[in-house]
Amino acid sequence: DGAWIVVAAASADVNRAVSSAAEKRRVFVNAVDDPTNASAYLGGVFRRGGVTVAISTDGKAPALASLIRQALESLLPTPEVERWMTVARNERTRWVAAQVPIEERRPLLLRALGGLYDDREGE
Repeated sequence: DGAWIVVAAASADVNRAVSSAAEKRRVFVNAVDDPTNASAYLGGVFRRGGVTVAISTDGKAPALASLIRQALESLLPTPEVERWMTVARNERTRWVAAQVPIEERRPLLLRALGGLYDDREGE
């Protein structure tokens, strides 16, 4: 009681029984290598500078999710993501205060993030 996720890592019959019992209690089940009996999947997750990225293959190819996670981790260095997050957070605060419509924010964010690199063009 009090659980919100259960991991079932046994035979399909045991996983099915665990899944059925969990469903009655409204508890998620991660059935390892048994997506049919799963109601939740553990994806590849990493965090960088206030950003959380999760990759899932719906339990069908967890090794692929891991490879994609590793590739994205190597492409997103922490200092850069922290800079992006700082700019995005500050801009959003300004836009909310100024009541900038949501549909106008994406191009503004792209421009603001691009501004991070304006000083590097001469390098």
